[in-house]
Order: sequence, then structure tokens, then C-alpha cells
Amino acid sequence: MNTVSLPISFMAGVLSFFSPCILPLVPAYISYISGISVRELTSKNGISLFKGKILISSLLFIGGFSLIFVGMGATITTFGKLISSHILIFRRIAAIIIIIFGLHLTGWLKLNFLYSEKRLNLRINPGIFSPFIMGLAFAFGWSPCVGPILASILSYAATQETLTKGIQLLIVYSLGLGIPFFITGIATSSFLRLLARIKKYLHLIQVISGIFLIFIGILLLKEGSFFLF
Repeated sequence: MNTVSLPISFMAGVLSFFSPCILPLVPAYISYISGISVRELTSKNGISLFKGKILISSLLFIGGFSLIFVGMGATITTFGKLISSHILIFRRIAAIIIIIFGLHLTGWLKLNFLYSEKRLNLRINPGIFSPFIMGLAFAFGWSPCVGPILASILSYAATQETLTKGIQLLIVYSLGLGIPFFITGIATSSFLRLLARIKKYLHLIQVISGIFLIFIGILLLKEGSFFLF
């Protein structure tokens, strides 16, 4: 795995954050995991008053979904190693899956099963570890936007030669998703203003995400591309 693979995984995480399924809901997520209303978060002194709680809640939430994503990466990379004798065939299959997901995001191909979401509807009592548990639940939410991007990174992780490389990909993916979320938590007012400006471009962002996945799939299909290996 070339080091360029890591920036690609990071970008995939960032695109997941900016997907139409996640971006508009971020203020509500922050409010829910911190126990602070959006009105309080966006008040003049909101961030300064609740800064410590917001920071801790955001980090616990990010840690929760990162644990699940990294666990997924470790599991699927281990599976890939078990069939390492057929790695070229498996790599081509992974590339085709990634391209299909990319076509779905662009709207050029409709996959109906990706239009439903699976969520864990948990009732979590308020507590210091509640944001962490929410992060775990969030990771299992399979939205039609984030699902294809995450599945593509997992498919690529399955083609890695070592378990460490597969885990690295998912750690960097989690950072790409988590860092914007963390920044939003400490700058909610600024984020809401930004959201109002880019809301009309959410579909374009989704199309760009699809093209990004198609690009990854084509490079993976080429086997020896220096961009990824």
C-alpha cells in the first residue's frame, strides 16, 4: 500500500461527513450527545459556557464510531488474507463493487437496497459514556450516502497484504469523518452559517463523491497503479 492510499481514505471520510445524509443532521447530533440545545450552542456565549462538555462529548462520540469502523477494517482485512492466494480476483471484484457504489452515488445507477437506513434505536440514559455509546450506534447506521463510501474503503482494506495496513486505512477514514465533526462541535454557529450556504450544493457533493469512488475503483482495477500501491 502506497502512502497515497491514506490521503484517499481521509478524503473518503471527509466526503462522508459532507454527504446529504449526515451534514444537515450534525447540529442535532452534537446537541443530542452533549445534552445542550442547538439554541444554547449557537448563543453568544454558548461555546465558552459549554466548551469542556462539548469537547469531551465529541471526542467520545468520534471514539465510538472509530472503534466500530476500525473493527470492521480488521475483520475484513483478515478475511482477505485468508483468500490471499486469489487476491487478484478478489481485488478485481472489490474494484467492480466500488465502481458500482460510485455509479449509485452519481445517480447513474439506482440500487434500491441502499435507499433504506438501518439504525440501532437505543434509549440511552444520560451519562459520561453516553456519547461513546451513541458513536457505536451511529457506526451501525447504514445510510444511502455514507454506506457506499464506507463499503468501498472496506472493500479496498480487504485487498491489503497485512492486517496493519487495513486497520490504518480505517483509522484514517475515521479521522476524515471525525475531524470535521469535532471542529463543528466547537464552532456550531459558524457551521450553521456555512451549512446555509452550501445546502444547495449537497447533491453536487454526492455526485463528486460518486466520481471519487469510480476513480478509486478504476485505479484498483489496474492492479499495479502507482497511485494506490
